[in-house]
Amino acid sequence: MKIKEVIVVEGKDDTARLKEAVDADTIETGGSAINETVLEQIRHAKDKRGIIIFTDPDYPGERIRHIVNEHVPGCKHAFLPKHLARAKLDKGIGIEHASVEDIRAALSSVYELVEEYEEHITKNDLISYGLLGGRLSRQRRQKLGIKLHIGKTNGKQLLRRLNMFQITKEQLNEAMRDIIQEERNEE
Repeated sequence: MKIKEVIVVEGKDDTARLKEAVDADTIETGGSAINETVLEQIRHAKDKRGIIIFTDPDYPGERIRHIVNEHVPGCKHAFLPKHLARAKLDKGIGIEHASVEDIRAALSSVYELVEEYEEHITKNDLISYGLLGGRLSRQRRQKLGIKLHIGKTNGKQLLRRLNMFQITKEQLNEAMRDIIQEERNEE
């Protein structure tokens, strides 16, 4: 799979693992202390080819994603759930631990964040599906984040992220039907 955009990752291990999965160029942030030089490289790459931010599914990775998105708006985002980025023998979490197949799947579901968007999904929609305020809300949000490739969210972030990624009510309804059916099958 050849990727047109340049992919922003955290470090060399992420780049090495990515290159096993896809044909792509990367910019490494070197961790969450991103300097202006790296941000300028990202800006330039975005103007020329586009950017995909693909950081680890942990606090430092989300922080990097936020910093880059704040300084270089309009980047695309790929997400990998924590359970697919967990090291086998230790407690490490990162893109470098993911399988080639999972990396390809995450990159095939790339989203572009937009500053202004029309809200399609409401708080009432989330409440009706038990995504807010219920005993299963956290687990359902986690499953929904995986199914829609929008990353892990808390209750406050979910509505914003669904609308920011322009997820339609139809897509939400379909994903929630699957999640509820999976829950019934587990009983």
